[in-house]
Amino acid sequence: MSTDLMAPQGQQTRVRPRTEILISGFGGQGVIRLGQILGLTAIEQGLKVTMLKSHGTETRGGYVRAQVVIAPDYVDSPVVEAADFFIAFSASAYKKFYDLAAGVILYDPETCPDDNLRLGEKTHLAVPATALSKEHFNNPLFANMIMLGALVRVADLDREAVRTTMLKVLPRYHEQNLNALDIGYDLAGANGRAPARAPDAAPPTAADTSTSDLGVQGKDQGVVDD
Repeated sequence: MSTDLMAPQGQQTRVRPRTEILISGFGGQGVIRLGQILGLTAIEQGLKVTMLKSHGTETRGGYVRAQVVIAPDYVDSPVVEAADFFIAFSASAYKKFYDLAAGVILYDPETCPDDNLRLGEKTHLAVPATALSKEHFNNPLFANMIMLGALVRVADLDREAVRTTMLKVLPRYHEQNLNALDIGYDLAGANGRAPARAPDAAPPTAADTSTSDLGVQGKDQGVVDD
């Protein structure tokens, strides 16, 4: 699946009338940052963008959500109703917004364990962002940028444009964040993508994963500002 909206110059073949991206997790996982980077990248390419951000009403442990809608001419509604791409950073976010996912669901197996998934209906893409962030940076801080890199690959977005926007949005740790983006983008698959789990496919086992491509599962949860 491709948005065909933010593809590298010279590679666009058609323009989708509307692309919806939904990102959700807990506060501190970088949800809003991802939405800002995606939205500003699209704006820089002359597209129309809206972004809604919202927080749960819970005192602790509530969700954070970013709804990004991109269109070539105008956005008729800023509300995501059928997300082309849904990034779930937590099991509660996955459960709460699963029904809004119409395309690919990207999730972190460490913060959204497999036993919380509904695999029989929609395509799932496991992106072990937290594990890879700890492996490469000894810190879960950069998990959100690894997830962004995976999204750039899967959605055929303009990698260099996203990198440029990232440097404008993020105030510090530029080198680490750029490296994290590349790690997510380069997640291995024979066709250059991280392996997507199609409906009815069996969950991966520990023997199916490695630190070089899929990472490992653990217990800690990545932290960065909203």
